[in-house]
Amino acid sequence: MKHIASRSAPFLATLLLTTAASAFAQPPARVSPMMPDVVASYDQVRPEADFVKRVAMVPMRDGVKLYTVIMFRKGTMNGPILLSRTPYDAKASTARTPSLRLVDVLPAIDAEFVNDGYVRVYQDIRGIHNSEGVFVMNRPIAGPLNATGIDESTDAYDTIDWLVKNIPEGNGKVGVIGSSYLGFTTLAAEINPHPALKAVVPESPMVDGWRGDDWFHNGAFRNPNLDYVVGQTTAKAESGAAVPVGSGDDYSRFLAAGSTGDYARSLGIDRYPFAQKLFQNPAYSDFWSLQAVDKWLAARPLTVPTMLEVGQWDQEDSYGAPAVYRALEPKDVNNDMVTLVIGPWRHSGANHYGYELGALNFTGDTAREWRTQYMKPFFDHWLKGAPDPHTPPVLTYATGINKWEASPRWPMGSQKPLYLGTNGRAGFNRPEAAGHDDYVSDPAHPVPFIPRPIDMGAGDQWKPWLVRDQRFVSGRPDVAEWTTTPLDQPVHIMGAPEVDLFAATSGTDSDWVVKLVDVYPNDVPEGADQGSKPSMAGYQLPIGIEIFRGRYVKSLAQPTRLTPGKVEHYRWALPNVDHVFLPGHRIMVQVQSSLFPLYDRNPQSFVPNIFYAKATDYRKATQSIWRGGATASSVMLPVVP
Repeated sequence: MKHIASRSAPFLATLLLTTAASAFAQPPARVSPMMPDVVASYDQVRPEADFVKRVAMVPMRDGVKLYTVIMFRKGTMNGPILLSRTPYDAKASTARTPSLRLVDVLPAIDAEFVNDGYVRVYQDIRGIHNSEGVFVMNRPIAGPLNATGIDESTDAYDTIDWLVKNIPEGNGKVGVIGSSYLGFTTLAAEINPHPALKAVVPESPMVDGWRGDDWFHNGAFRNPNLDYVVGQTTAKAESGAAVPVGSGDDYSRFLAAGSTGDYARSLGIDRYPFAQKLFQNPAYSDFWSLQAVDKWLAARPLTVPTMLEVGQWDQEDSYGAPAVYRALEPKDVNNDMVTLVIGPWRHSGANHYGYELGALNFTGDTAREWRTQYMKPFFDHWLKGAPDPHTPPVLTYATGINKWEASPRWPMGSQKPLYLGTNGRAGFNRPEAAGHDDYVSDPAHPVPFIPRPIDMGAGDQWKPWLVRDQRFVSGRPDVAEWTTTPLDQPVHIMGAPEVDLFAATSGTDSDWVVKLVDVYPNDVPEGADQGSKPSMAGYQLPIGIEIFRGRYVKSLAQPTRLTPGKVEHYRWALPNVDHVFLPGHRIMVQVQSSLFPLYDRNPQSFVPNIFYAKATDYRKATQSIWRGGATASSVMLPVVP
């Protein structure tokens, strides 16, 4: 779920230039003949300010002009240009605090750059906030889904072309950076890239909205995005619009509404064009597969050095960065053009403080460590000609032991099955005898994804939910679990654990949620291991949680009715992690059939489109998780020595 930035002031129709050149000692800037005349001054920048701010309407090839803010320290010359293309209000992003100091005005992550001679640029993408044109959510690249010839790639190209010709203080080299939706626009910039584009850092990028980023995860729809759709597609995202539901428990609210389609209709959300696209495309049709960014990049040469970043507990876009890494890595013949970074963060957490996440504490500001020790030297090398920092091909933070690890490739681990056994036991030895454990899943009482009351718009609930102690559901009759005995040696995993599930349902459709959990000892003395504290005693820390919608077991594009009682073989991946299960800890696997209201409820009886399920379609089902023999369910752990 995206959180919308604060709203901006009225639209500016022309270029505003504020330099206050007469108030400080530096030569007059070289002004390009293409640069429009100065017509006004920006009221927050004074002659005594330590920075220059320019606001330009940059023309695209079709005549649409995009609102662009250019900022740098006074005296900057020959500076690299660092660009972010955003749907979250470029004006607000560059006016964080009214101040005469540039480091106060810009987001904190920009301080290292502007203090080192960079020119910082933020731009509203087309059709939103102060830019002209029509906004299209995750605008597909020009092709089968987009006949206009205009996309985020062409807009990035035209923007970069304008910047290098119209910023006399620049050195002609451009980098692009951004997280989430900005990660998507960052990746788009390297599709048919401008020659001046020298490096990109896509953070938590939106890549495939059906497989595992934002809108769906393996076919299950993520309800919080309805609020995002309303906010971003109402009045150019300037209105502060949100779904008018007031306060209260989202669990009760969504449950009372019925299907997600019923909820949307009751609030008029179904009239929004992008909501209609979501409801019309519940399967992995061409609508989704043809706009998957990793597929776009796989079809093109690798020409731009790329540092991909994602949080290990990214609650919104865990799929994208590793997917792009898989697409680009085979093209990186010398293993020096693509880097994958996985840090101990939430969504976009790399741009904030990195000392902690929820109940977890780390041994320093991990986010700042990455930004200053790896990301900035990466840009300095490619944009300023600084010495090669020898950026590792893969950089991950090993949670559990709390240290950075450099690797030559990803994944590093080899898959080792952790089997589900009898009497709730899990282990690395395959059970010989086949059997199954059952639970009843009731759509009238779905399993909550966090403790109630639930407010999915509350940052303190939403941001750390993936590290929430799972004891709040452990022991529920509709949650099955298997746990190892206490480990006598560490188990280190580096990669994406894979679910290998054999399961049957008495219904004709079903969701399957699998959680991989690190169970702390029930007695954790102070300093027993890095990051531990007595309050973590008995803590059930999720290492990975992911869902799969059963109707897609045969084909992601063509849903099929499940046969009651028939054992089906399901395979899907949990998020990528670098984690060490320490001695004395136990490894737990939980399986359930709902994660509500984060995901829409599966009615458990097959309907053509779950968005339009009726009240009578929602039925209890007995779920059977098979173990041992030829139907030995397991979670494949990417174990390293």
